[in-house]
Amino acid sequence: MRKLVVPVAAALAILLTATACSSGDYAATEIPPKPQPSATSAAPPATQPPCGNPVASYAPEGAMPQPNAMPAGTYMAKIQQRGRLIAGVSADSLNLGARNPLTGQIEGFDIDMVRAVAKAIFGDPNKVELRVISSPQRIPVLQKEQVDIVARNMTINCSRWNQIAFSAEYYRSGQKTLVPSESTAKSIKDLAGKPVCAPAGSTSLDNLKKFSPQAIPITADTDTGCLALFQSGKAYAITGDDTVLAGDVAQDPYAKVIAERISDEPYGLGMSLKNDEFVRFVNQVLAQMKTDGTWMISYNKWLGKALGDLTTPPPSVYGRIPKQ
Repeated sequence: MRKLVVPVAAALAILLTATACSSGDYAATEIPPKPQPSATSAAPPATQPPCGNPVASYAPEGAMPQPNAMPAGTYMAKIQQRGRLIAGVSADSLNLGARNPLTGQIEGFDIDMVRAVAKAIFGDPNKVELRVISSPQRIPVLQKEQVDIVARNMTINCSRWNQIAFSAEYYRSGQKTLVPSESTAKSIKDLAGKPVCAPAGSTSLDNLKKFSPQAIPITADTDTGCLALFQSGKAYAITGDDTVLAGDVAQDPYAKVIAERISDEPYGLGMSLKNDEFVRFVNQVLAQMKTDGTWMISYNKWLGKALGDLTTPPPSVYGRIPKQ
């Protein structure tokens, strides 16, 4: 019988709902999630037309503009005039986007990505307002223009390209499964009849149903929500991106991640389909980070210890034509 480790996830949940703390020059705010349908009642996703290579984004054009000199009429100029970049992020995904309990700052690999975009626009990485969103909110907040950009471990795929635009790939994750440390499971297929948590609205949930149809899928809006269900015994396992599960294991000594990897999950920064010039600009920022060593410094700081050494960032692939 595994020991229950409730305080870690519970403390994080309380921290997330507490009064927003300062994040750089701007307070981090939270967009309240709407109630989600249960996994058993949700309708299957509609078949989407092919989109070519899903990791292909819009190619950068021209030279990178200087900070505080964004071209007139562009979306970057609109952000510059506003005085801050607005980003949808997680605040409970350790090492990706999580609130530091000592400083109150939201920090991590994903946060470094949006701060680099803010620095390119303003010359100051702190000119960004971080809005805390749940996994199911990632696409709606872009479609409703509540944020400029989403950096929340979001997988690039064809279905999502029909709803939003993506930057070039900035990290290649993979889906794995977390189980109790005494579990004998070697594969997600070994979890038949057991409740397994995956974030609502995620590719992880889709893959759970595909690769382990006899498991009992349950959902939470946040990564901390799945961890809380696991630690309280309501979920036997969690399936999700290896980046997220590495953070979960760091918080629970009675958990382990099995070696099986059931998918590749290329991460992209999400933006509106209306603003292709902004996507091209962000791709210039990412390309610069990948060549000047900034990307590698961030990876080694946040993910290298848990996920192993990388010698190069993922390549940027271009060639997508914006929809007219």
